[in-house]
Amino acid sequence: MIRSELIAAIARQPSSLTAEDVELAVKSLLTLLCDTLAAGERIEVRGFGSFELRRYAPRVGRNPKTGESVTLPARHRVYFRPGKELRERVDAGMSAERGG
Repeated sequence: MIRSELIAAIARQPSSLTAEDVELAVKSLLTLLCDTLAAGERIEVRGFGSFELRRYAPRVGRNPKTGESVTLPARHRVYFRPGKELRERVDAGMSAERGG
């Protein structure tokens, strides 16, 4: 699902929100999530999961084309850990899909 599909799905729910209101809310939420992670803070949404940054040390890699050694700088990556409720719902949905 992409952002526009998410906005459309939420807008279809019975409520007094217009599609423009939903779009603004989704964009605001995503901006807040990005800003929070960029500030090095952890985000936890109970039942859904948590987002945090993981730091990776600098290392030496290889250029796949030439085989030459390349120094790669330290970097941060966003790590998502699903919550228990999300894991259970996904597992239940996948087992139902497979007929099990």
